[in-house]
Amino acid sequence: MNPIIDGILVMEGNFSNNGKDKGGLTHWGITEAVARAHGYSGSMQDLSRIEAYAILESDYWIKPGFEHIAQISYPISFELCDAAVNIGTHYPCTWLQRWLNVFNREEKKYNNIKVDGRIGPQTLAALEHFLSWRGKEGESTLVKALNCSQGAWYLDITEKRKENEEFIYGWIKNRIT
Repeated sequence: MNPIIDGILVMEGNFSNNGKDKGGLTHWGITEAVARAHGYSGSMQDLSRIEAYAILESDYWIKPGFEHIAQISYPISFELCDAAVNIGTHYPCTWLQRWLNVFNREEKKYNNIKVDGRIGPQTLAALEHFLSWRGKEGESTLVKALNCSQGAWYLDITEKRKENEEFIYGWIKNRIT
């Protein structure tokens, strides 16, 4: 079992049917659209924890490459996966790439990487270089930087869509750690 996925399931657990939520019916952090894309045909209230775990692991852990990040940094992989469950995988991946690029001291420590939202060998190598240079302090700082990007994302989408005011306080309280 993956403790990151288990933690997300605990945090997301309840069934939600809030008309202001663009995701619609949601259970265990899984939207109805995502569940249906995985072949689930039952009521969202009945989506089991086991089914949700499999979807989260597939779409928000393995596909974006966060399991490879976890081999380098557990805290960074948790931050990326948690953000991805809430907003999708693309933006958390690009945030990581952008932060790695601006933290490289004008390419003196390692080369810039392409910001494409895909975790591949170059992103993993840049992360390893960054952490070997900056250590645990760098890991903590990168998690803070990712949280800054996530908070800015929530502010932006809430300013653009008033209905998100229903959720932003909880997003900041529960997801920006």
